[in-house]
Amino acid sequence: MSSTTPSTARSAARTALEIRGVRKAYGSTEVLHGVDLTGRAGEVLAVVGANGAGKSTLIKVLAGAERMSAGELLLDGERVELRSPHDAHAHGIRTVHQELTLVPELSVTENLLMGHFPRRFGRLIDWRAAHARARDLLESIGYGAIDPRTRAGRLTVARQQMVEIAKALVSEGGEPRVLVLDEPSAVLAGSDLEALFALIRRLQRRGVLIVYVSHRLAEVTELATSIVVIKDGRVVAETVPERTDENELIRLMAGRGPGRLYPARRPGPGAPLLTVSGLRRTGEFQDISLTLRAGEITGLFGLVGSGRSELARCVFGAEPAHAGSVTASGAGDRPGGGSGGGAGSTPGDGPPAPTAMTGGGARLFRSPREAIAAGLALVTEDRKRTGLVLGLTTAENIGLTTLRTTTRGPLLDTGRRRREATAMVERLDIRPAHCARLPVHTLSGGNQQKAVLAKWLLTGPRVLLLDEPTRGVDMATRAEIYRMLDELARAGMAVLLISSDLTEVLGATDRVLVMREGRLTADLPSDGTTEDTVLAHAIGHAA
Repeated sequence: MSSTTPSTARSAARTALEIRGVRKAYGSTEVLHGVDLTGRAGEVLAVVGANGAGKSTLIKVLAGAERMSAGELLLDGERVELRSPHDAHAHGIRTVHQELTLVPELSVTENLLMGHFPRRFGRLIDWRAAHARARDLLESIGYGAIDPRTRAGRLTVARQQMVEIAKALVSEGGEPRVLVLDEPSAVLAGSDLEALFALIRRLQRRGVLIVYVSHRLAEVTELATSIVVIKDGRVVAETVPERTDENELIRLMAGRGPGRLYPARRPGPGAPLLTVSGLRRTGEFQDISLTLRAGEITGLFGLVGSGRSELARCVFGAEPAHAGSVTASGAGDRPGGGSGGGAGSTPGDGPPAPTAMTGGGARLFRSPREAIAAGLALVTEDRKRTGLVLGLTTAENIGLTTLRTTTRGPLLDTGRRRREATAMVERLDIRPAHCARLPVHTLSGGNQQKAVLAKWLLTGPRVLLLDEPTRGVDMATRAEIYRMLDELARAGMAVLLISSDLTEVLGATDRVLVMREGRLTADLPSDGTTEDTVLAHAIGHAA
């Protein structure tokens, strides 16, 4: 075995990317303050930082989506100017953004090969060859389970993420020189995560520089050959995994030592608030029965294709079920602390009466409106597509679920909506403090997620369903979300936490349900259960 140390090997590699003194200002507000970093061919350069540190702006500069205000960028020692994403692409810089960019109405093949279709007779697209080429590409990077003929919008968010990564590798210019991955593993787990890591290592061996941006610090220390920490728009540390650990990285990111991430375990659960019996949606899941209880946080884990997200949407009435029953029960005040203004409410009314939807009357939640009226709320896995209206302000987004209670006849009570939104901004510590009047798309990912939570808490739910609520969220904000869920559970709410993060699904919950191929395969106590045990049930290898 070679005796070369990681730092020696890194110094010997060719410099692929160099950023010198990069600054970026929006008006009079500077968000990048002279950033310097160097990436070498065949390495994984991890970039970490809390939400709002400047990572997203730096990624946009690399992608050509934003022009730097000052500084320079060199590729293989030559200075380049990136005036547009097309320029970045032409220079061999490919970026896979955290937020999905696929066209949902087009097939996987069309998304992958757009602008590069094989043709017959000079003009006609050769669809057979196109689908074959897309299939070969997906198989070559370990994602062969995805049917290239499927409409992209029908894929789960995790599989859409896989297609985004594959898309970055398709180009007339050949393989990228620099591949920027922004939270690529946020919705991946198990074999899908392993396939991503294997792809990264293959690209490393071929001399591609991988710029890996992630909040999953365990992955960073496993994959990276070097780590750059950004705080408040500045590089505050450069290190290698052998010389640091997760706690040190958190200290550098936050400027203080890490506190306790997960709250203490809660006492025993209370009465059932949601009962699902024999629920089936053909092609997605079957024979699902579960109970969510007051004062309990239940985790739901499953690999891509297990049906976990589809189950949540079906329970919430966003997609129809084909058999089974959903019963929401429990009376009294709602623990969410909101106005209780679900669907069917009028100003001045109390919380809507609990609704029981049972299979005996061939009734399920036929729409999210019925589920909201019954005391349910669903935080979806893709906040920018299904959680927020990006063109509206933060206050307008927070008020979307309670429009019926903030209207007086045909007029909107803007004063009440503003007061409710401001109270939620303060309660959840959404930043900046004056964000209620700012467009929600200007907030960092963690604060956008808090705005989504605020929107649903205003309805005063008894049952809160959350699908990947900490995706793309820094450790400090994660801890805040976990504390918030703990407070809601202790106040009597039932919480279902769907997550692909094994550490989270065990650390933040009281028990864990495991799904595999559309069926529940285990119901495990979180305390004392190992990640290996959960994963074994998820892949069908449990003893």
